[in-house]
Amino acid sequence: MILLTQRLRRDGVQLLVWILATAALCFSATAGVNEAFAAESERRTLLAVALANPTILLFRGLPFGTSEGAFLVFTILPFLVLLGALMASFLAVRHVRAEEESGRADAVSATPAGRRAPFVATVVHGILACVLLGTATAVAFIAAGLEAGGSIALGGALAASAAVFLGVGLVAAQLFRSSRAANSFSVGVILSAFLVAGIGNALGTPSDDLTRMESSGLAWVSPFAWAENVRAFADDAPGPILLAVGVSAALLTVAAALQATRDLGAGVIAPRPGRAAASALLSRPFGLAVRVSAGSLVAWVVGSAVVGALSTSLGDVIDEIATQNPAVTEMLDRLAAQGSMDQGLVVTFFVMVGTLAACFGVQTVQRARQEETHGTAEQTLATPVARVGWLGAFLTTALGGIVVIVAAAMAAASLAVFARGGDPAILGDVVVAGAGQILGAAVFPVLTALVFTLLPRATSTLGWVLVIAAASLALFGTLLGLDEDVVSLSPFAATPVPDADGIAWNGSAWLIVLTVAGVASSLMLMRRREVATGG
Repeated sequence: MILLTQRLRRDGVQLLVWILATAALCFSATAGVNEAFAAESERRTLLAVALANPTILLFRGLPFGTSEGAFLVFTILPFLVLLGALMASFLAVRHVRAEEESGRADAVSATPAGRRAPFVATVVHGILACVLLGTATAVAFIAAGLEAGGSIALGGALAASAAVFLGVGLVAAQLFRSSRAANSFSVGVILSAFLVAGIGNALGTPSDDLTRMESSGLAWVSPFAWAENVRAFADDAPGPILLAVGVSAALLTVAAALQATRDLGAGVIAPRPGRAAASALLSRPFGLAVRVSAGSLVAWVVGSAVVGALSTSLGDVIDEIATQNPAVTEMLDRLAAQGSMDQGLVVTFFVMVGTLAACFGVQTVQRARQEETHGTAEQTLATPVARVGWLGAFLTTALGGIVVIVAAAMAAASLAVFARGGDPAILGDVVVAGAGQILGAAVFPVLTALVFTLLPRATSTLGWVLVIAAASLALFGTLLGLDEDVVSLSPFAATPVPDADGIAWNGSAWLIVLTVAGVASSLMLMRRREVATGG
């Protein structure tokens, strides 16, 4: 009980802000959707467009009706599950692996609490956070005027899916020796699940009236699809919630078994032994930054390559499935004059690539903070290494990694075009969309560096919040009825994109100015900032 109280006190403000912000988003989204799509005919038209152009479903929810509640779930649920997944997985890693890294877990295990009590306290703490998140969202929807039954079903789906990723985070904390690796693994699982659910929905079977989609079998691999197939405000099916609860219990059991068998401070996966002598690369700050970021860069490159390949290879499959329904064929003919479906698919997928690249950039700059809190930065800066050069090395690695990640996606997209014998003209769209996302993604490590120099303790939280907020604004802002000027505040939405007339440059100028000014400002501030020696 003491350990649980300690965790609740430590995370109180952070979890409260996260949960209340999610609830506020639910309340405001309900008002926004109802205002933008007040008439059922408007909602029916948009659902028909989504089912006729399934690329929309890759980053939206699952259509299953035209009621206000069902339409709201379609527009916002995947993002709510994403927020819950990140909250739960970060909580798990923070209270297990990060505690062992800092040495605090060793001190606690030396008391009568032993090794098992802290793990149990983390599990209870995480489940409480998931339940509170689900409860807060249900209350927000009820307060916004939606029916109680559907609101409770939606809250239950959100809580259960978040609990699944709590289990993912706890298992990752057992597998890897560092919190950095555990968080990277968890985020990779979350993003993969998000993408699999979107593809599974896009490959599903639409109804004849174009108001409902049945997920394909692929979607059922993902907890995101389990939450969506509850179909809150329509079916309120309890089966997917029970499935999520069962998988969560299984993951928690696996994590507990691994916790009981491994050594404290060690991971199930042993780290690769280092060399007896350091290479010349490690004699400079840049080489060190590259070395500690290399493993995660490989993971982000692989993920972005998969997304890039899908951007040019999935169009034919989706088009074939969609045109099997006469109503879909008719709607596609109406949409033909509004732009290329393949072009829209490339732009949408490369927003996800930009998000992945931005995540790597933020993660790399956050390593500077980790080096600082672990005390290794102080040792490095005690040598002739300057503060500006030290932070500049992490920034350079972050920006260079972004270019590599997006380039990998562009290369994979190009290879997919040639492999399927597609139209080479789409390669121009790939280049424009990819180059644009490099500009958008570069903003985030720069902003994170600014936070690091001004508010060091907020580096991790604000870095991830900025990426999540910007990605959600770019992917969901239009459907939530937000003005285009508001959506364009997201760097991911302000990038150059291909259109019917060539290239729409959008806000590329201010992205460049913001990045350059941010780099200069963060390096200048670092010269005058004291180096911290603790968290």
